[in-house]
Amino acid sequence: MTPDAHRPPAANAHSGPEGIDAPDLVLAEPDEELAKQVTAQFRAAGLRTVVCHDGAEALLEIGALKPRAVLLSAPLPVVGAVQVTELIGKFHPVPVIVGAGPDGAEEATAAVAAGAVAFVARPYRAQEILALVQGGGSDELASALVVGDVELDIVGFHVYVRGRSVQLPVREFLLLRYFMERPNKLISRAELTRALWGVDKLDSNTLAVHIRRVRNKIQEAGGCCTIGAIRGMGYRLDCNPTGSTGTQSASARPAPSV
Repeated sequence: MTPDAHRPPAANAHSGPEGIDAPDLVLAEPDEELAKQVTAQFRAAGLRTVVCHDGAEALLEIGALKPRAVLLSAPLPVVGAVQVTELIGKFHPVPVIVGAGPDGAEEATAAVAAGAVAFVARPYRAQEILALVQGGGSDELASALVVGDVELDIVGFHVYVRGRSVQLPVREFLLLRYFMERPNKLISRAELTRALWGVDKLDSNTLAVHIRRVRNKIQEAGGCCTIGAIRGMGYRLDCNPTGSTGTQSASARPAPSV
């Protein structure tokens, strides 16, 4: 365990067992360097964090400290993210966020099915985690992203096009989410590979294949949006003039086509 112990308690900290100030977040992350980097950003934002490096250690700290939220890496050694999520829900209910690494897509999907409230890309984007934890966990996640006639339900891990469900695996879901958070914005290949794969360089065909699959699924469902390639520059999510653009609340889900 690596507690963020050399700073005053955050303003939103709450009391754990026997009056001890509970941390805002328990982070279970086996990559010590990655954990160090993201907790430094959390600390700067006032988020009290306890770091563990496997699932068994995380369960011990969660039971002892009663944090506001938990962030689990996927894959997670010793006790996996799915089992940790199930045990948290049974014995110490708090919001669980799962971070999907390059090899953790299947485990992350299963953790969401087991009760995790959301998953995020790993390596982590600190601001995304901060918004979820400081915004109140699952309450903050109650809204969905809507761009044109595409809706992405962050909590339920669902995508709807014109009200119809479209199935996307984890990496494609994260890719679509990244674009929907930035509609009409040109996004470079380098930004996408860093945000979603955590590397500066990626096999040239890998990103193109993922984007093509997402684009095709939206188009096959009759959606007005597409992910267009701008040669030599990157990609952009565009919708035709008949579709709405921008981010709306979940209540704006289009009615199913008849």
